[in-house]
Amino acid sequence: MYFLYNFFVYLAGFLIYLVSPFNKKIRLFRSGRRMVFSTLEEHLDAKDPVIWIHAASLGEYEQGLPLMEALKVAYPGHQILVTFFSPSGYEVKKNSAEADLVTYLPMDTRANCRRFLKLANPRIAIFIKYEIWPNYLRELQKNNIPVVLVSAIFSKNQPYFRFYGGFMRTALRKFDHLFLQDQKSTALLDSIGIKNHTLSGDTRFDRVMEILGQEKPLPLISRFIQDQPCLVAGSTWPEDEKLIVPYINNSDKQVKFILVPHDIKPAHIRNLTKSIKKTVALYSQLSETQDFDCSVLVVDSIGLLTSLYSFAQIAYVGGGFATGLHNTLEPAVYGIPVLIGPQFEGFREAEELVARKGILTVTDKQSFRETCDMLFEDQNLRKETGLINATYIRNNVGATPKIMGYLKELLDTSKP
Repeated sequence: MYFLYNFFVYLAGFLIYLVSPFNKKIRLFRSGRRMVFSTLEEHLDAKDPVIWIHAASLGEYEQGLPLMEALKVAYPGHQILVTFFSPSGYEVKKNSAEADLVTYLPMDTRANCRRFLKLANPRIAIFIKYEIWPNYLRELQKNNIPVVLVSAIFSKNQPYFRFYGGFMRTALRKFDHLFLQDQKSTALLDSIGIKNHTLSGDTRFDRVMEILGQEKPLPLISRFIQDQPCLVAGSTWPEDEKLIVPYINNSDKQVKFILVPHDIKPAHIRNLTKSIKKTVALYSQLSETQDFDCSVLVVDSIGLLTSLYSFAQIAYVGGGFATGLHNTLEPAVYGIPVLIGPQFEGFREAEELVARKGILTVTDKQSFRETCDMLFEDQNLRKETGLINATYIRNNVGATPKIMGYLKELLDTSKP
């Protein structure tokens, strides 16, 4: 089976080579990987042991960040190596202060795995959430390097739990331990005879609570809002904006709107601002001396969204119509109502908060308008809805210390 798997990995690499000249993201995916081994040779200090953390993309990185920070405090003499699969994660975090070195993960071929592990020589490997790479797991096991999967979540439709999933089950069994988000995942692993797991919860709850305690002052945003009610719509896609923009254009309420599109390419920003009939400002063009006599702010910069939610009375989180729901915990931690589109199945926290009525779903322009108007007009309802979200998050923190207890045991008993 490894023969077939390796054949398809090489085939994928060849297709990436063919397509890369025509697609910027794939071009970054390919070109970034050409420098991995030379980067490891140049920047890793052979005198200091390495802790390797692998994240697929930006969301998984944020999930692993509480562990990175805890490991840096507990093991200051170790180097933190972070690898990404996706360009969207690497390009944003390649200069991250939390890691000593950030690179792409080379393709999962046997030769790449052996070379990567020889150069990195990690004392421990930590994979986040979904990352199951059979060749890397095989080589880690051969080299007696402990490997742990954290904040993992499984569903019955995944190959591990299907009749044809024997190869991937074999890969899954190579983890020394798996830390799981929910009881369903525990039951699924038990059903295939995997018992080396702990129900720890999701480190993202720890991450958003940490953000709550580290709010960044944004004086330009405060001047824009001027103590008026505010709706912040984060990580929006065109499908989301088809609901939001008509509400903005037709609302007669004294409300400020902050839109943070997922796509901040100039063409999309231009089209979005043109579609809004009210006065609009771009965040990149704000200045300390500017007149803030506008009701809509379009944020065409990255890295601000988590802080912007702190200014909201209502938040809308995009992706729930077509592309995949974005992070609902980031606004929920501020104790405000959160609106999303109807496609949230598979997002555990969204499912649970929809059931609790802390997150409200909208399906079209009318339901969006009615829900926003109801929340803006009923302050008690707004507070009660937000409290559901804040309480839910407080009740789910604590995954990081559970996982750190195990990691410390591994690191303290293994040889440097």
